[in-house]
Amino acid sequence: MPLDTSIFLLTGYTAVGKTELSLQWAEQNNAEIVSCDALLFYKGMDIGTAKPSVADRSRVRHHLIDIYDVGEAMDIRRYFEMAEGAIRDIQDRGKRVLVTGGSGFYLKAFFAPVVDDLPVDTVLRENLESRLEKEGLADLVSELNELNPTGFEDLLDLNNPRRVVRALERCLLSGKSLEELQEAFRKATNWVIERKRQICVLDRPADELNERIVSRVRRMIDEGLVQEVERLLSSDIMKNYSASSAIGYRETISWLEKRGKNIEDLIEEISTNTRRLVKKQRTWFRHQLPEHHIVQIGDEMENVDPQALFR
Repeated sequence: MPLDTSIFLLTGYTAVGKTELSLQWAEQNNAEIVSCDALLFYKGMDIGTAKPSVADRSRVRHHLIDIYDVGEAMDIRRYFEMAEGAIRDIQDRGKRVLVTGGSGFYLKAFFAPVVDDLPVDTVLRENLESRLEKEGLADLVSELNELNPTGFEDLLDLNNPRRVVRALERCLLSGKSLEELQEAFRKATNWVIERKRQICVLDRPADELNERIVSRVRRMIDEGLVQEVERLLSSDIMKNYSASSAIGYRETISWLEKRGKNIEDLIEEISTNTRRLVKKQRTWFRHQLPEHHIVQIGDEMENVDPQALFR
């Protein structure tokens, strides 16, 4: 029988229950897992990310987990290159590929262009990062506005320093606006997005998901989230905006800075921000994902057959 070269993508909201089902499906289908979670790249960010355990990773081989120190930020170009390499390697060894995670920015790499063919200019990037540190974000945003007279619409989060630096870098290298670069993106293609794919989104009743979020945060606290963040603060997490601003980490960093005493305040803040993230994920999945299959799961439902995840 010829190898199935489809890419299977299992996604869903934070705390919905992706991990165990992904393990079961991979075990039953001779598959390996490629992570598309924006925080699992980083060593030491274990508790706050609900990173698959050593036992989980002994059941099924995982790719793109614990590949960077916390002070070194991943970018989408490197992620795409590494994900493509992992997929080719897995399939060359006669196995199926299961992509799992809930980070839309990285998930999109499997069905739409996410990187352009602009060269990497390390001198320019270092110059812009130095300017960011010395001049502040507002000056870079001002220059970006000058290069994009028609505006950005929804193309860029101007509060994200790393995204602003990358956007300004691309505009300066290409001589084009973000809108022009985006139009070129839409016409691009690559080996990964030309693969046949199946996408499954896990869903769960909202009240049940909210309860799971609180339980998950409490479990993280009990397992040592505060102590994990204290260790990461001495390991350059503040040099990595994506890591230090991630839900669970940014609240704990703030709580520690304020010398917080009431752990319930921290639990409530993380839970509230996680629910807000889930709301954003629902919107993103609804409007950004291509054709996909939704599977309802829940505590009152019968166990889901992993084979039912993909049609």
